[in-house]
Amino acid sequence: MPRNQNAERDIPEQELSFKCLNQNNFDRDKCEIYFANYNNCKEFWNKVKIERRAKGIAPYLPPLAERDGIKAEYMKGKPQQS
Repeated sequence: MPRNQNAERDIPEQELSFKCLNQNNFDRDKCEIYFANYNNCKEFWNKVKIERRAKGIAPYLPPLAERDGIKAEYMKGKPQQS
């Protein structure tokens, strides 16, 4: 059972980080990429929540079905990295 009961609803990457730790005998060095991904996702979705709250859109964290569209829209406006 996931540690955070709402992990899938909130940020699925959190549960992936826990799984990595379990699979690698809690060696944090082997899971750094999962931690970085989780932190990036958490930061992104917190910005989305703040923006939606300011606009009066509920729920503040969009349902899973809407998230792919929100991420795609964000990626369109993001500058390309080289």
